[in-house]
Amino acid sequence: MNDAVAVPPIADLLSLDGQRALVTGGSGNIGQGIALRLAEAGADIVVHFHADAGGAQETVDAIAAIGGKAGSLQANLTRPGEVAAMFEEIDASGRPVNCVVNNAGAYPVQPFADMSAGDWQRVMAANLDSAVNVSQEAIRRMREHGGGRIVNIASTEGMDPAHGHSHYAAGKAGLLMLTRSLTLEYAAVGIRTNAVSPGLIERDGIADNWPDGVRRWLEKAPLARMGDTADVADAVLFLLSPASRWISGVNLAVDGGMSSAPRW
Repeated sequence: MNDAVAVPPIADLLSLDGQRALVTGGSGNIGQGIALRLAEAGADIVVHFHADAGGAQETVDAIAAIGGKAGSLQANLTRPGEVAAMFEEIDASGRPVNCVVNNAGAYPVQPFADMSAGDWQRVMAANLDSAVNVSQEAIRRMREHGGGRIVNIASTEGMDPAHGHSHYAAGKAGLLMLTRSLTLEYAAVGIRTNAVSPGLIERDGIADNWPDGVRRWLEKAPLARMGDTADVADAVLFLLSPASRWISGVNLAVDGGMSSAPRW
């Protein structure tokens, strides 16, 4: 029989008190929402950004406004050396990261036949290689410190592709398999790895810039609305928290029920 597992009281199920979380792509819409929610749950936040220093500072300021703790770090996550340097800077502060959210990525639209090899490689690097590089560095440290948790932000397109997104969909599908593979290799040393796959998420200007896509989504999604960043953030919080302590290697679709809608 397994040893008895300590079950936290219900008030602590979603608590991240004493945890330190790295959110990659924390300067963007979904990343900001995730970072703020994890800070509300008690975690100290490291906000990663690549180019948008202003957006990262907005995230840090929003966290400070609710009494949380956060700082930002810049890195090109497609370069392993920069990822290693980022983790070394975090470790030098005396508090290693034990929660990682691989959120950084790119979302271009391009017909497959018109892509160059460079187009394909850039999207795969942004959406898959970056998560590989961050996860490797995180796992090397987590296994020395008693474990940790990783949540990969994938997409419903990793399961059901969309027009013009063959590179994006392939990268997100790879991220889903990476999630399961890391559980197989590292769950035994206390590292849980899960994925969240968002559907269409509301953002400023989306209804004006893509009215046809928004219309088609609202017509078909069973819950009849676009998602909010908070919907994604709450799913991430659950998978990082003690409430999901016996869950690893899963993909949680946060898509308003779209994955249940008929395709014909």
